[in-house]
Amino acid sequence: QVQLVESGGGLVQPGGSLRLSCAASGNIFSIDVMGWYRQAPGKERELVAQISSHGYANYADSVQGRFRISRDNAKKTVALQMSSLKPEDTAVYYCNVRRTNLNGPATNYWGQGTQVTVSS
Repeated sequence: QVQLVESGGGLVQPGGSLRLSCAASGNIFSIDVMGWYRQAPGKERELVAQISSHGYANYADSVQGRFRISRDNAKKTVALQMSSLKPEDTAVYYCNVRRTNLNGPATNYWGQGTQVTVSS
């Protein structure tokens, strides 16, 4: 089992920055992809960014160039540095580990979520 604990959310003004961190307990394997999702009120959960153990990252178009994801395999952590924040970035942000299963669908582990509010 994998447990994920996020930290770093809060209230920030438009144009500001925040850094989210997520620490994993349990086994994290090299095949696991770590990432961040977010869910705004009334909307579906969406992928923000994800990163492989080799450092390959991809981002949602809406955050490309403003957010940066990083991962420390030894410490089993993933972080999301968010800059130039906009009100539309307001959401609950969830840490995620996605584990590929060769014989079935992937297994997803989720953190409890951390609120990010961008408002003046």
